[in-house]
Amino acid sequence: MRITTPYGSKSTADEVSEGIDLTGKRAVVTGGASGIGVETTRSLVRRGASVTLAVRDTERGRKVAGDIGRGVEVRPLELTDHASIAAFAAGWEGPLHLLVNNAGVMALPSMTPDPQGWEFQFATNHLGHFALTTRLHPALAAAGGARVVSLSSSAHLFSPVVFDDINFKFRPYDATLAYGQSKTAVNLFAVAASRRWHDDGITVNAVNPGAIATPLQRHVGGRLATPVELQKNTEQGASTSVLLAVSPLLEGIGGRYFNDNQEAVPTDRRPDDVEELVRSVAPYSLDPENAERLWAVSAAAVGLA
Repeated sequence: MRITTPYGSKSTADEVSEGIDLTGKRAVVTGGASGIGVETTRSLVRRGASVTLAVRDTERGRKVAGDIGRGVEVRPLELTDHASIAAFAAGWEGPLHLLVNNAGVMALPSMTPDPQGWEFQFATNHLGHFALTTRLHPALAAAGGARVVSLSSSAHLFSPVVFDDINFKFRPYDATLAYGQSKTAVNLFAVAASRRWHDDGITVNAVNPGAIATPLQRHVGGRLATPVELQKNTEQGASTSVLLAVSPLLEGIGGRYFNDNQEAVPTDRRPDDVEELVRSVAPYSLDPENAERLWAVSAAAVGLA
């Protein structure tokens, strides 16, 4: 059954979390020093959660933490550095109730490998968060009902994971296809992780935050191609992440893809209409067999096989 909620595209993070008490809950938000990560953090703290900003730029993270106030700490994390990810996870003590995999990169203009040779968007958006989440699995399991929210995009409709050529060695590099592939991987991780960790009470979902002007667009001139009427501010862009992280409406729900605070509608083609596009999800991005294949590739890539 498709999940629907009373909220919509213009709902804010504070609106979807109104009345929810997160006192005693501990959260990690990657990339929480900019864009919708800041608003996600701000809303969680307002509801009583303690939030750790896992960020590459710790100076900027500390400024954000100072602006938000009590309840926020900052720890370094570089998602393309396996040692950094391992250190972050090893340094975590106690349960982890909420993990928001918010950090990401988009539309790198040329083929850029990470230190291990993986295409940089796939490495950052998927492999880094895969490694982080799996290493934090014991802390998530200890929380008893932990939730993981990973940021995806409607760009997943532009490319499946091309398992035989993830790193564009046999086809011309295309920034849109590379970004789309990385976000399809995010969706597939939600499927595989929710199936694997069901008995631990951990749910994992993917969300499309929508079109929000943030530093994510720096490689495309800082402009949004989405029509103005469909664009969001950061408070609205953070709402679906926060809804999936805290709302009782999503209790026990995992392995799904949401946008505009609703579960997306499967489609058998990529819609030409933008309004339909942002409501849609590609079945290949939620396919259990694809999810298991990707898990095996990812585990080997990050040394957790």
